[in-house]
Amino acid sequence: MTTLFHSARKLDANGQVDDFWALVRGDTIESVGSGRQHPEADTEVDVDGRWFVPGFIDIHAHGGGGHSFDNGREEISAALDAHRAHGTTRSVISLVANPVAQLRESLGVIAELAASDPLVLGSHLEGPFLSSDRRGAHNPQFLLDPLPWAVDELLGAARGTLRQITIAPEREGALEAIDILVENRVTVAVGHTDAGFDLTREAFDRGARLLTHVFNAMAPIHHRAPGPIIAAFEDERVTIELILDGLHVHPDVAALVFRSAPGRVALVTDAMAAAASDDGDYRLGSLNVTVKDGLAVLSGTSTIAGSTLTQDAALRCAIQATGISPRDAVAALTITPAAALGYGHRFGYLAPGFAADAVLLDHEWQVSEVWAAGAKL
Repeated sequence: MTTLFHSARKLDANGQVDDFWALVRGDTIESVGSGRQHPEADTEVDVDGRWFVPGFIDIHAHGGGGHSFDNGREEISAALDAHRAHGTTRSVISLVANPVAQLRESLGVIAELAASDPLVLGSHLEGPFLSSDRRGAHNPQFLLDPLPWAVDELLGAARGTLRQITIAPEREGALEAIDILVENRVTVAVGHTDAGFDLTREAFDRGARLLTHVFNAMAPIHHRAPGPIIAAFEDERVTIELILDGLHVHPDVAALVFRSAPGRVALVTDAMAAAASDDGDYRLGSLNVTVKDGLAVLSGTSTIAGSTLTQDAALRCAIQATGISPRDAVAALTITPAAALGYGHRFGYLAPGFAADAVLLDHEWQVSEVWAAGAKL
């Protein structure tokens, strides 16, 4: 089956093209062009001048729609449905710190889901190898050093579907663990850490290639102690996660991140169950979370516990509050996160050979239609 999208305002990291068309065969874009002359297809979709952008890719999220990624396959699927309605077409399933046995079980569930659902890219272990002092909304009882037995158990449970892992490089065995994980084609992120500038640079030299949600759960920039943020800004090999909801990072500081690491910012949601849902009381792993006015905190504290963000809202915040160009904002939701996990050849552009994932947005950047793998969601 073929589908033709036409009369679109295409926007991806390659720029804007008006009166754009794309011919899709199955789940892949076959050809593209512009103008009134275009191929015939079994089905035509008149984009009618709306924005036509690649599907959003979220490499760091914990739930949505009232459902948590920690609670089994049905809950994961329901949470993914909530995010897909907001333009996220490919997702990495993130897990908070839990006992290793529970993490093994969750990784197995995600591996099975990834085998049956191509929109699920795999898993992300945000815990348990984190700093106790920078743990954020992770249960301190379940944090541990990334020693070989733990790394091997988790790698085995994921059965080749562990895409990302966050590590505090100051923990015992962390640098050696980075070596093992890189050999197993897992993208290592530095995060939830007290590491300084030099140790962070060493972790990057060992193969870590991500910084988990910049500015959050790490030392701030100091003029005599630049810390992990400056280390990531300076290293062109490193992609920088940013939660752009206007709450985790001030929009003006977010603009500084884009200027400091052009082409290397990946917008993530770090969403918990309340994303695309209502205020109220929730769980994040084993901890209670209270959400009020869209801000999620550990109950009874001021500690932020994930976000209630969706990727389309991040796009609007980038453009409208942070002043990022639409092209750069779209790139931060598409090709940059895709490339960070080794998928830059398949996702992130509206070009021949790329997945037929697309989001149609109106002039206010509100989602009107979402397509993934050539099918309307």
